[in-house]
Amino acid sequence: MTAHSALARAALTAALLLAAPALAAAAESASFVSGMGDVPAMPGLTSAENGALVFDKPGGRIVESVMQGTVERKAVLGFYAQTMPQLGWKPVGSSRFVRDGEELRLEFPGGEAKAGLTTVRFVLKPK
Repeated sequence: MTAHSALARAALTAALLLAAPALAAAAESASFVSGMGDVPAMPGLTSAENGALVFDKPGGRIVESVMQGTVERKAVLGFYAQTMPQLGWKPVGSSRFVRDGEELRLEFPGGEAKAGLTTVRFVLKPK
């Protein structure tokens, strides 16, 4: 090993060691929809219940989870329209996505936000 490559390796190791705490903190702060570890929670939405309703059956999983926040419905739809395709979900309309034999629907019970609070129900089921 040359002195140059040893120095480069030491610099890379130092950079990784310095970045590790920041990467760990980012991973810990990443939030997902309860019961759906692969569906990110939009910033500004928090769980509205004590966990999700989850059924595992031979035909696939069925999960329902509700989140609320002081975000606009349009912003929620925009966030998921941009985010879900990056995770392999194909959009089918403005509030439905499909992937690997599953369908994810975003529902807005109660219609428009009340008192600035938007409620979003995430429904995941076999397609």
